[in-house]
Amino acid sequence: MGKGVYISKGLAIATVVVTVSAICGIVLMVVMYQLQIEKKPPVRPPTFAPTTPFPTGPPPSLRLPDSLVPESYEIFLQPYLYVELPNATDQTPFFKGNSTVRFQCVKNTRSIFLHALQLNVTKVVVTHSVTGDNIGVGRTTLHEDESNFFEIQLKEVLIGNGSYYDLFTEFEGQLLDDLAGLYMSQYSKNTSDEKEKRFLVASQMQPTDARKVFPCFDEPAMKAVFNVTIIHRSDTKAQSNSRMGKVVVHGPLLSQTAYGEQWVATKFVPTPRMSTYLLAFTVNGFESKDTDYGHTKIKTFARPEAVKAGHADYASIITPKVLKFYEDRFNLSYPLFKLDQIALPDFGAGAMENWGLIMYRETALLYDEHVSSTSNKEWIATVIAHEVAHQWFGNLVTMKWWNNLWLNEGFATYMSYLGVDHVEPDWNIRDLIVLKEIQPAMEVDSLNSSHPLSSTEAEVQTPSDISNLFDGISYSKGAAVLRMLSAYIGESNFFAGLKVSGGMLIASVASIYNDIQSIMKGWTEQVGYPVITINTTSGEVSQERFVLNQTGGYGLIWQVPITYMIRKPNFSPKPGQWLLVNINCTGYYRVNYDEDNWNKLIDQLETNHDYIPLINRGQLIDDAFNLARAKYVNVTLPLKTTKYLINETEYFPWESALNNLQFFILMFDRSEIYGPMQKYLRKQVSPLYNYFQNYTENATIPEKLTDQYNQINAISVACSNDVPECIEMATKLFQEWRNGTNRIPPNLKSTIYCSAIASGDEDDWDFAWKQYEAATIATEKDKLRYALSCTKKIWLLNRYLEYTLDPTKIRKMDVVSTINHIARNVAGQALAWDFIRGHWTQISQDYGGGLMSVGSLIDIVTERFSSEFELQQLKQFQRDYDEDGMGPATRALEQAIERTEANIQWVKENKQTVLNWFLQESQVP
Repeated sequence: MGKGVYISKGLAIATVVVTVSAICGIVLMVVMYQLQIEKKPPVRPPTFAPTTPFPTGPPPSLRLPDSLVPESYEIFLQPYLYVELPNATDQTPFFKGNSTVRFQCVKNTRSIFLHALQLNVTKVVVTHSVTGDNIGVGRTTLHEDESNFFEIQLKEVLIGNGSYYDLFTEFEGQLLDDLAGLYMSQYSKNTSDEKEKRFLVASQMQPTDARKVFPCFDEPAMKAVFNVTIIHRSDTKAQSNSRMGKVVVHGPLLSQTAYGEQWVATKFVPTPRMSTYLLAFTVNGFESKDTDYGHTKIKTFARPEAVKAGHADYASIITPKVLKFYEDRFNLSYPLFKLDQIALPDFGAGAMENWGLIMYRETALLYDEHVSSTSNKEWIATVIAHEVAHQWFGNLVTMKWWNNLWLNEGFATYMSYLGVDHVEPDWNIRDLIVLKEIQPAMEVDSLNSSHPLSSTEAEVQTPSDISNLFDGISYSKGAAVLRMLSAYIGESNFFAGLKVSGGMLIASVASIYNDIQSIMKGWTEQVGYPVITINTTSGEVSQERFVLNQTGGYGLIWQVPITYMIRKPNFSPKPGQWLLVNINCTGYYRVNYDEDNWNKLIDQLETNHDYIPLINRGQLIDDAFNLARAKYVNVTLPLKTTKYLINETEYFPWESALNNLQFFILMFDRSEIYGPMQKYLRKQVSPLYNYFQNYTENATIPEKLTDQYNQINAISVACSNDVPECIEMATKLFQEWRNGTNRIPPNLKSTIYCSAIASGDEDDWDFAWKQYEAATIATEKDKLRYALSCTKKIWLLNRYLEYTLDPTKIRKMDVVSTINHIARNVAGQALAWDFIRGHWTQISQDYGGGLMSVGSLIDIVTERFSSEFELQQLKQFQRDYDEDGMGPATRALEQAIERTEANIQWVKENKQTVLNWFLQESQVP
């Protein structure tokens, strides 16, 4: 906190006018309570059999009827897959299984509706659970539409008197490599002679892919107990959510193979009541690093070579610490007897919180101190903390329907920062939430095509609707609003509001602050966020929704918690007091001032920036740039906020500035403005580059985490803007590596690899590609995969794009991010746009299910668009594919069109002004 005097008459008036009364307390408790009462749906009273015919078609909506309530599943699965492929033996990528779901009939029905997708259901039997009487099945229909309904028409009516019935199904399906449902993954084991192929089976059910594995009631509120048996080859291990029960060798099996192989049936104890999307299975040949934690056994699984090399050690050390932190905070013990974590070579998401069996990408769980960077380590800690938080928020407490997904993801995201802060207190990671979550969320949320945290159930129906919610609003805005609530009422009160009784988290904060429920609806049910406009001369204060492309007439009002500080003249090098609002950026809103106050704040930055709190130095830059994009202030104002950076060495303001200057780069790196802009950036970054030069030359690491990150910024900006010393350094280190000695520190690998390849030739690119192919550690492969996109040579970028169509070159889980890397390169953007348009059908089919990040392709590839021609290309692309064709990218395309329209107007209005400013400020005095 900077030195200052708090409160003044002017501000007191302003505060009152702004309705600073109540908090931004987010329907935390009420919504949580609403979630919980859905945990056990009420049993409906019996009704008489109808005298009118029952409908025989599917329900009018895409939601399952409320006539049946699942109680439990008995599931047998047998994946026909070799982990190690014997000589002259073909792989058989399919699975068979059967499932018995016991459900309660609470409403008269002659139809059973549940979900099934891409399954061949070969047998259906319905019986009364108590009497065993068979209920005749008239016909079955697997609806091949977006409902994914599996319809079973019965020959008699089930009376809704609470009786239980058993539905038995036999089925079979393919083990694809699509990273969705139950899928197959292939990797290599390094030996002294060659790379040997290895295979495994894994699952990813979220959000709607459990139906690809077995017929089920695949809605989050329809929780049940799962009894799982996996039949697998005897040289493999099987894992599921709960701990292993009885193991049967040569016992009764689901089926026999034609090859007479030995199989093992592994039975797992019943799970807690949980949603289908949390169910998990895997069959593999992995090893584990084990940790005892009270009544819970923690195992971290990975490829045997990775475990032996110690790459699972860091995860195994911090996981019990995170678990203990949450148990203390929530006043509730982790409810299972085991917590397995597994690092998978192929995984579509970053990680998945399956109850008791959390699945990760290798880069999100495995750490090698000799190869992995500090940011890799931070990412691992953050992802573990996020997924472990889900064991309570999401698994124990689950939203009724996907329209409240943010309650899962917002809570887990916010809690992850607290969890990591507990296990790595030296990182000061709590503050990084501003850069990593709040500022990115505000950028997305400033579009008209954004959406509220909580939508209505009717607005979220199809699998595509659901997938579209896995975005920065649900994750990052959710975390930002929770942080705002915690800051307002105090962290101790925030956690005091989370009490546990009978397995339910009770919403008690509302009883402490009676006005929270009504106040917080504005933050959860309204789209966007406010900009607070303050005139420090008149004391006038107003608010309106902040949008980049203003169309007016919103009429939205938020109750805003305001914090501020005032700088008095006798403490300032220059006369005049200034006002600074939203201290440490705890509030989810932007602030605009009158011109005089802006100028005083900029003067303070240039004379003695330490008087302004560190986070607020970054916030001022971020607010100014976005206010200029939305036409609240002149475009030169935010550019002026960057002038003081020539004397700044802290990460927060530099990162905020670089994130926002990236917009200027995207708009102008194909125009005459880019030369003067590069010259200005060279001037500004040179002192920062020199500040870290001793660390860079001596391959030593700055002590502070944020200094380590700012060293990377210094090198990246200096090299990309042609600072000769930087390019010489990067080229020299890269050539040393080509000659057999890699002394590049792990923290600097990404930026140095990129800089050297950008200024290098085809031989440099080919060398890096060979190193990528040979790398066995996922974090190193990721660094090289990014660096390969930095070349300026068109033919190499085209070659690289073609590689993304070949899974033997680029893994499916890495295709989206690889294309995005290429698109961020000005030389590759047009190539990537043509590429995804030409291959959209294949991309959306292959990656629209297991890889929900497919929508980011539209976002990243089109972020430079600022011309009428590019806008028409986007609209034509939208016409070429209807909503079903776009799938999870539907909202991303709408946002890209809106953003492009805003960019076109902004460039027209500001191009000459920006050119003049950079021409003037790039001059060296």
